[in-house]
Amino acid sequence: MTAKPVRFSQVSPARQALVRLCQTINRGSIESLEVRQSEPVFDPFPVTLKDVKLDRLEEPRPELALADFVLSNEVSRMLDLLDNMKCGAIRLIEVREGIPRRMLLESQEFGTTDRGSGKPK
Repeated sequence: MTAKPVRFSQVSPARQALVRLCQTINRGSIESLEVRQSEPVFDPFPVTLKDVKLDRLEEPRPELALADFVLSNEVSRMLDLLDNMKCGAIRLIEVREGIPRRMLLESQEFGTTDRGSGKPK
């Protein structure tokens, strides 16, 4: 059974802000983004780096003009990782073509298992 696609309008305002930040950066990275209760926190605002190629003009992402759209598989996976993270920090999100492509996560909860069963505590 295939999961129903997630739409931009279906996610929380904080998650919408993260998606829009990726789209605005287009190429670059987001660093030091706090996560609390599985939601990105923008206070303090994360460090953002934009990769600018000087040999061509960069067009804004077309999704920025849309009020609603289906989220890409990469964005959906990023949001799933937030669900599993609960609390911590995203050290780095690499963004290419407005889509998160790679993440470096920091959390006290990763790797905590019951040694006897191998299952999470």
